[in-house]
Amino acid sequence: MKTAAAYIRVSTDDQIEYSPDSQLKLLREFAKKNDYILPDEYIFQDDGISGKDTKHRPAFNQMIALAKSDEHPIDTILVWKFSRFARNQEESIVIKNLLRKINVEVRSISEPVDPDSAFGTLIERIIEWMDEYYLINLSGEVKRGMLERASRGEIVTPPSFGYIVENGTYIPHPNEAPIIRRIFESYLAGVGVRRIALTLGAEGIRTKRGNMPDNRFVEYILRNPVYIGKIRWSKDGRTASKRKYDDENILIIDGKHEPLIDTETFNAVQVKLDAQKKAYPRYQRKEQPVEFMLKGLVRCSSCGSTLCQSQKGKGLQCHKFATGKCSVSHYISFDKINKAVIEALEYSIATMNFSIKPQRHNTSVAAGSDIDKLLAAEYRKLDRVKAAYENGTDTLEEYAENKKKIQAAIKKLESQRPQQKNTFNKNSYAKKVSSVLKIVKSANATEHEKNEALRSVIDHITLHRPETSIDITFYN
Repeated sequence: MKTAAAYIRVSTDDQIEYSPDSQLKLLREFAKKNDYILPDEYIFQDDGISGKDTKHRPAFNQMIALAKSDEHPIDTILVWKFSRFARNQEESIVIKNLLRKINVEVRSISEPVDPDSAFGTLIERIIEWMDEYYLINLSGEVKRGMLERASRGEIVTPPSFGYIVENGTYIPHPNEAPIIRRIFESYLAGVGVRRIALTLGAEGIRTKRGNMPDNRFVEYILRNPVYIGKIRWSKDGRTASKRKYDDENILIIDGKHEPLIDTETFNAVQVKLDAQKKAYPRYQRKEQPVEFMLKGLVRCSSCGSTLCQSQKGKGLQCHKFATGKCSVSHYISFDKINKAVIEALEYSIATMNFSIKPQRHNTSVAAGSDIDKLLAAEYRKLDRVKAAYENGTDTLEEYAENKKKIQAAIKKLESQRPQQKNTFNKNSYAKKVSSVLKIVKSANATEHEKNEALRSVIDHITLHRPETSIDITFYN
C-alpha cells in the first residue's frame, strides 16, 4: 500500500470543469480504486495561480519539499491533468526527474501513460509540450489586450494602496487616501522614508497584502504616478517589477481616475528622491570589511531577523529595523558583541552548561537510520488508514485488512531496529567548544575561519535589548 499526495490547481474561478472540488473528488476515487492512502494533510491546492512556473505556487513548493524530505513520506503525486502539475515543460521535466531519483512518481488520472516505457514517456512529453504552447499563446494574447487597455488609460492592475475599484475605475479609498497624502507631505517636510514606515506600522497600518510597511512600500508610493491620475504600464511586463521607471519600456498615460496628489507636489518629491539616491548610492559603503566573525549568527530578540553589518560598517544592526519593519534598534559594535560571545563561550565551557537546540522529529519514532525512517513511514500509514475509516472513506473490513498489513511490516522492522543511544557527552562537547574558542581568539585566524569554526557548534546567538545580553544556542 502506497502513500499518495494530491495536487490541485485552478487558474481562474470560471474553470468549472477543473474546479477544486471536482478534482479532489476524482483524485480520491482514483486513490481508493488503486490502493493508495491519500491523507487529508497531503492534499495541496493553489487557487487562481498560473502554472507557468513554480516560483509563486506555495502549496506546490510545500508538496515538493515534503517529498524531498529525509522521511520521503510520499510515493506518488496524483494530479487531474499534467497541466495542473506544470505548463512549463523544461521545469516539469527537471522536477519529475528529481522526484524519480527519490522514487516518487507523478500520475495524471485522466491521461494514463506508462512512465516506465519509452512510448509512455514520449506521450507525456507531447502532452506537456501542448500545454506549454497553449500557455505561451494565451500569455501573448493577454499581454496584447492589457497593453491596449493601458494605452486607453483604462485600469489593468489591482488598485494601489489608496484606491479601490468601482465600475471599472479607481476611486479614492476613504481610509487609505488620507494616508497617501500624509506620506507625501511628511517626506517633503523632511521625514525620512524609514521613519515614515515605522510610524505607519506603529499606527497599525498594513499594506494591501497585510504586511508591515517598510522602506520599499513607502518609496513605491512616492514614485507611483497613479496618485496624480496616471496609468503606468510596462510594455514587456518586466521593467515595472524591477522599478526602473525611466526605462523606455514604461508607458505613462493619462488615466480616468481622480488624483490624490497634485503634480507640483509629486514632481518635488521626485527631485528630492533623486537627490537622495545620488548622495547615497545603493550598496556603497566605505571601508566595509568583506567578512566578520559573527556573520549570519546573531539574531534580533524582537523580530528574530538576522543582524547584518550596519551602514557605517562598524557594528551590527537588525536587518528589519534598517528597512523599517522592526521598531527596536539592536545596534551593537563589533568589539562589544565579539567580546560578549567570547565571554559566553568561556562561561559555557567552565560550567559545562550548553543550551542545545532540540532535534526535530516528525513522528514519535526517531529518524536516524534507514530502519527508523521506514518505521516512521509505517506509523504514519497506520494513522492514515485509521483516519480513512473514521471519516467514512474505508469500510471496517478494509481498515482491518490494511491495519494488519501495516502492523506486520512494523513488527518486522522493529526486529531489525538498533537501540537508540544518547550520544551527547558534556566533557567531549566542552573540548570541542574549547577548540573552537582557541581559533576565535587566535590573532592569526581570519574572520572567515573564525566564522566557520563558530558555525561548527553554534546554531544562533540572540541579542537582547535593551539589557544588551546574549544567549547562545548550540547544536550537537
